[in-house]
Amino acid sequence: MPAFHEQLRRFQYRVEHALDACLPAAAQAPARLHEAMRYVTLDGGKRVRASLVYAAGQAVGAPDAALDVPACAVELIHAYSLVHDDLPCMDDDELRRGKPTCHKAYDEATALLAGDALQSLAFEILARDPALTIGPARRLHMIMLLAGAAGSHGMAGGQAIDLASGGKRLTLAQLEDMHLRKTGALIRASVLLGAHAREDVAAEKLAALENYSHAIGLAFQITDDILDVEGQAETLGKNPGMDRARGKSTYPQVLGLAEAKARAQVLQAQALESLAPLGDNGGVLARLAGFIIERRQ
Repeated sequence: MPAFHEQLRRFQYRVEHALDACLPAAAQAPARLHEAMRYVTLDGGKRVRASLVYAAGQAVGAPDAALDVPACAVELIHAYSLVHDDLPCMDDDELRRGKPTCHKAYDEATALLAGDALQSLAFEILARDPALTIGPARRLHMIMLLAGAAGSHGMAGGQAIDLASGGKRLTLAQLEDMHLRKTGALIRASVLLGAHAREDVAAEKLAALENYSHAIGLAFQITDDILDVEGQAETLGKNPGMDRARGKSTYPQVLGLAEAKARAQVLQAQALESLAPLGDNGGVLARLAGFIIERRQ
């Protein structure tokens, strides 16, 4: 396990430096916007999505230098989504990653524009960064994957369903549909973008990674819901108990806390089983599945 945590730190270190390089300098005009983009993106978060890009890419033999681009792209999309989710018109949160949310540290207009600019930058680097050494057809497919994950059939659609369902009790099927969009879509994209950073990946391996990403996407959200019940602000980096306060449907509410934990374990087992076609190359992905449901933040 110490070796895995060292690997995770290497992923985090690598994407942090790649993000620092791809983001505009804070002093570059418009300086306040660029400062806000860096504030919400750098030095924060677990970098689970970037780690999934690196682990999936390494599992199929993609070069690390090519993986920096999709790893940055998913982290930029994730950062943008958090900035917008925290706005008063959405979840109205004051704390994110242990520091004031963007609209609290700056203002609402700057936060809105910072999110917009981060989303645009994600697609810009996927489209033109020369470190991504693949053909134009594969590059276009990666752009389509990320766009689908971020749009109305993915993350934005999941957030819309979440906002519309406040105070309503969702069925398990409705809850899973919402979170396959809101959380699962970007996690799926992270895994598949890593795999597509190499041209000649066998269809069997891509199918295995698709199944893996589906299982861990739901497991990730179940764990988030559990931590909202059991977690502490000091370790979470955000205020717990907000889902209940907002009347949101969660896995502990729909299933009960014990059953929600059991469901996460089942999904972890499914994720591990799906990695069989990758053999030993799936080892880091397997440990990431465990990390996702055992984390305390």
